[in-house]
Amino acid sequence: MRADERLSLVLRHPDPLSGLLADLGNVQVAVPVLVAALMLGSWRARRASAERWWAAPAVAAVLMALVPAVVVPLKDWIARPGTPAVPPGLGYYPSGHTATAAVAYGGATLLLLPRLGGARARRTLVGGCVAVNLAVGFGLVRHGYHWPLDVLASWCLGAVLLCLLWPLTGRGGPAGQSRRRRSSGTPR
Repeated sequence: MRADERLSLVLRHPDPLSGLLADLGNVQVAVPVLVAALMLGSWRARRASAERWWAAPAVAAVLMALVPAVVVPLKDWIARPGTPAVPPGLGYYPSGHTATAAVAYGGATLLLLPRLGGARARRTLVGGCVAVNLAVGFGLVRHGYHWPLDVLASWCLGAVLLCLLWPLTGRGGPAGQSRRRRSSGTPR
């Protein structure tokens, strides 16, 4: 924790940009992005006659609902104090904003990825997702809202949750299989 605190002291320089980047992890910003991806991904999968087109969007929505259900008890249990820049209190580890951003933007990316045509578009989407999540983490630490380990822990939590969604969104998963292809006798 001492190394984490030393790193935080080096990185922490609150400014308007870091506050704006941190705000990308707010529920009011991240969740509407996921909802839009849920709707678009569902519509495109259904239009493509994908089997169980609803499965991946449903799991993504449940995972987003799980974020506070997992993060809040962890914050209470670990009871880590915040940085000197925030009001005195406990419960800053892991970062709820980072977990929200990781699951919302990561889930949106996983839902839209199989529906994009070219490799360049897919790389751009994944790169954008990574950039936004790095920006949120940087903003939270730079502004002094969280310690670096708070952010790192939430990225790990987000990765674990997104691993539950990944199999449903790939070409071999239910959302990627067309009814016509399966009904024609073609093996997976």
